[in-house]
This record gives sequence, C-alpha cells and structure tokens, in this order.
Amino acid sequence: MAEADLDVVIRQIAKAQSKSLMAAAKKRRDQIMARAAKAKTKEARDQFRMIAKSTMELGAAAAKRLQISTENTADSYARAIRNAEEEAAEAAKKAAVANKPAKKAAKKAGKKQG
Repeated sequence: MAEADLDVVIRQIAKAQSKSLMAAAKKRRDQIMARAAKAKTKEARDQFRMIAKSTMELGAAAAKRLQISTENTADSYARAIRNAEEEAAEAAKKAAVANKPAKKAAKKAGKKQG
C-alpha cells in the first residue's frame, strides 16, 4: 500500500513548486515596483505599477493552474491504484473459485484409487 501514498508526494511537490512560483512572482513585482519608484514621470510610474499588478495576477493564475493540474493528477493516480487493487482482489477470488472444484475432483479421484 506504500505506492498509494505517492499521490500525497505529488501534492507536496506541487505545493513546494507553487510556493516557489509565488515567491518568484513577488520578487519580480518588487523589482518592477522599485523601477516605478525611480520613474521620473507619473505615466511611467503608473505603467510600472500596472505591470507589477499584472505580474502578481499572472503568477497567481499560474500557481492556481499548477495546483489544479496537480490535484487532478494525484486524484487520477489514487483512483488508478484503487482500481488496480480491486481488480487484483477480484481476480484472486475468481482464481480461488476456479481452483476449488478442481481440488474437490482431485480428492474424489484420490479416494476412488485408494
């Protein structure tokens, strides 16, 4: 059942990547805001601020898409593992049922010979 925990690992890795992505977006925003502070005209300052705001919005959207994609992947993996386990259990039951009559027939054949 250790393989089923892989979906948890997938989610943890994505969470770390999402945090890294947001940190990079914030760093980039801060750099742009520093340029806005140094701007000589009001128009340039406003444009830099708008770019900084867009940078954060796009970074947040990318992080959200990453998170959704990861959740879908982890859920799909967990579902596939669960289905594989159910199929294996079902196959084992069928094999046990198929072997049971053969064992009874072998016992009867052994009694007739003895």
